[in-house]
Amino acid sequence: MSNLPEAENTPAAEDFTALSFKNVKFWYPESQAPAVNGVSFSVKKGEFVSVIGHNGSGKSTLARLICGLLEADEGSINVWGIELAGQKNLFEVRRHTGIVFQNPDNQMVASIVEDDVAFGPENLGVEREEIGRRIEQSLAAVGMSEYRHATPTRLSDGQKQRIAVAGVLAIRPDILILDESTAMLDPKGRREVIEVVRRLNREEGMTILLITHFMEEALLAERTIVMNRGEIVMQGTPQDIFENGEALLTYNLDLPEITRIADMLRSRGIDTPPCLRPEELAASISACAAARGLTSLSSPRVSPDEGAKSGDWDIDIRDLTFTYSAGSPFASQALKGIDLHIGEGEFFGIIGHTGSGKSTLIQHLNALIKLPQANKKYKPKKPAKGQNPPVMPRLTVGRYNLADKKCDFLSLRADVGMVFQYPEYQLFAESVFEDVAFGLKNFNKGLSPEEVKERVYAAVRAVGLDPAEICEKSPFDLSGGQKRRVAIAGVIVTRPKILILDEPAAGLDPLGKREIMELLHSLHSEWCKTVIIVSHDMDEIACNCTRACVVSEGRIFDCATPHDLFARYDELLSLGLDVPLTAKLCRILKEDGIDIDCDYTPQGFVSAVAAAFEGGERRA
Repeated sequence: MSNLPEAENTPAAEDFTALSFKNVKFWYPESQAPAVNGVSFSVKKGEFVSVIGHNGSGKSTLARLICGLLEADEGSINVWGIELAGQKNLFEVRRHTGIVFQNPDNQMVASIVEDDVAFGPENLGVEREEIGRRIEQSLAAVGMSEYRHATPTRLSDGQKQRIAVAGVLAIRPDILILDESTAMLDPKGRREVIEVVRRLNREEGMTILLITHFMEEALLAERTIVMNRGEIVMQGTPQDIFENGEALLTYNLDLPEITRIADMLRSRGIDTPPCLRPEELAASISACAAARGLTSLSSPRVSPDEGAKSGDWDIDIRDLTFTYSAGSPFASQALKGIDLHIGEGEFFGIIGHTGSGKSTLIQHLNALIKLPQANKKYKPKKPAKGQNPPVMPRLTVGRYNLADKKCDFLSLRADVGMVFQYPEYQLFAESVFEDVAFGLKNFNKGLSPEEVKERVYAAVRAVGLDPAEICEKSPFDLSGGQKRRVAIAGVIVTRPKILILDEPAAGLDPLGKREIMELLHSLHSEWCKTVIIVSHDMDEIACNCTRACVVSEGRIFDCATPHDLFARYDELLSLGLDVPLTAKLCRILKEDGIDIDCDYTPQGFVSAVAAAFEGGERRA
């Protein structure tokens, strides 16, 4: 997408202020404290600025104020030299700004992808021929050209997000705002979108405001703004910000993983300075080894895993296939013969590229998608003479045979809890209490009101919320992180034997991610037999899962421990996935003659490096 036409009235001066806030305040209705509280900052034309902060810090409110989706209660906002005051100049401001939200469904307006991408340029009065060029260029930029004539509702969430990004790129905004817009993408999709953004900034001079919880993304910016409770509390280069780790922790944020690993190595006596990139850390480890006169460094080999566990609540899948819109022109085969065993007691991970079939797979586990022979009207077809009968899928979850029409699916769904990719969308009741109690009442109709209250309060406390403070509130008045916790409470209130979560930590700040994973491990150790998470975060898989499977193009590519799985570095990258940061470090170090074998957790990597130094051979 190079050589984009210059927007009309685009200033040429490099010191032109593209965006400025002066003492801006904004309150949401019935809120006691302002969501944005006296914020002042400016962004120069062509600058790349990242904004980080905990959930509820005011980042997304800031983005919506820029585009005029919200109106400031106090202060002034100037966008591209235009004063934004109420509805005045609103249309002109929006000609210069484009925003990509976290949830792509919030931006889908058409039934065909190319129409959705064309929506913005058409409303700006762009000529038809130019619209066609923009559709082609924008879809190519996000790797979605082949879906030009597809229906957005039939795409995965990650694919929808790429279309949303393309739709904004098509209007050629002077200021591009990304509000957690890579949170739900697979690693390849995230890399592609961020590379598009960097190229637009570098080659076309587009001004970028990147709101993110990925510290590694924030590192790409020229300047980073840190928000806390509606205020800007830190500003500076990413290096300046992340070198001040203690301050970040007080704002419920975290250091980049690479910086934390460097700190852990120093605590083990290996003199590694603060680093922001894997290459820097690997070079410092090599330099430290050389300074000590060490050569032929290698860590002890990791012991092989015993394999899958087994028990009364095993999950066994054989020959599982599934086609969406079967028999129609829109038919799409999502699963192509899945064989998988998940043992009782596992903390199991499922990873795969966008559209690989992960979500389709887990929806079979509590019969949200039923096996064909389990449908009441199903009648097996007689095979033609001389042909074998078709192979039918088989699926058992504990004592439930999901291929049996007589399976007690109501009890199954009480025992197999499902938390969807956007758990906030599971909320619907007038109060948090009623929302959490809904499933419990449906699955346990004999419970007294006192028993319901006791179970609901216990579930709310389990997810780290105060029942007295939150149960009478509307779930729609909560922050994003609180909504997610309430949605999880509504699932765990029935105490399911198996808990399945689709991207449970996506979109949460670092503290929120840690708390969610700690919650899941707590439930797993106390009463939940098996936890299954779908995730695009390879570090999350490495740090939490006993085993994981990779789904690719509707098939199982591999199923193994994180140690064995992430050793297949190049193959995973070829599937559009990624590997943990520690696996990248191991690869770089091996090229320098340092052989580190670990479980790919940060702690495991640090211990392996320390062991390699302790056992390293000294030069003669």
